[in-house]
Amino acid sequence: MKIYPAIDLYAGKAVRLYQGDYDKMTVYDGEPAALARRFRECGAENLHLVDLEGARSGRTPNLGVIQKIVREAGLFCEVGGGIRDFSVIETYLSAGVSRVILGTAAVTESGFVSEAVRRYGTDRVAVGVDIRDGFVAIRGWTEQSALHYADFLARLLSDGVTTIICTDISRDGAMRGAGLALYREISERYPTLSVIASGGVSSLDDIRALARIGVSGAIIGKAYYTGALDIREAVEAAR
Repeated sequence: MKIYPAIDLYAGKAVRLYQGDYDKMTVYDGEPAALARRFRECGAENLHLVDLEGARSGRTPNLGVIQKIVREAGLFCEVGGGIRDFSVIETYLSAGVSRVILGTAAVTESGFVSEAVRRYGTDRVAVGVDIRDGFVAIRGWTEQSALHYADFLARLLSDGVTTIICTDISRDGAMRGAGLALYREISERYPTLSVIASGGVSSLDDIRALARIGVSGAIIGKAYYTGALDIREAVEAAR
């Protein structure tokens, strides 16, 4: 299982939100590229980047910072946040990003996901499945769709998607542990999907349990920034 340290970007800084609430933002680092280099030094081979401003605007306000992270860290970098058209996808891929994560547009724009997979390939396109009370949340978690996550996953499979980033919003930033039952259910019901777990991963026990379930990756956010989880130890536990 792969570990993905998370860097959420707002105004060029590494920040964290509590359960997607922009009014509950904490700034953790003013130099995200230096932070990415520290993750690499701890043995991380992957990074999960989110442009929180882009999640609301649909543009790429933190592109310069992301380019610097990609250039200086030299890691596999996946990026999400407001990727709602092909021009934004191409901007990120041209900047050296390894994989883009589609979110709102995957729910609201018919045919967008299947065309993205056709154009860029399954290795370079993933979809974020952000779940609150069983339904998919969109627009930076500010809106709840009427789409149940099981129906959404069935659609994604038919669109050719092979990788999802699945977030249990109720646990994001809450330090209550990962939603193991949810990830187990998805992994068992959709065995061809590569599932990256996000939200609430806060201990080495969480990481070992997720590895046993068989998810392909785990995103570590607040647990690192508050000192509850060491990235070097997390990478070792994931092995």
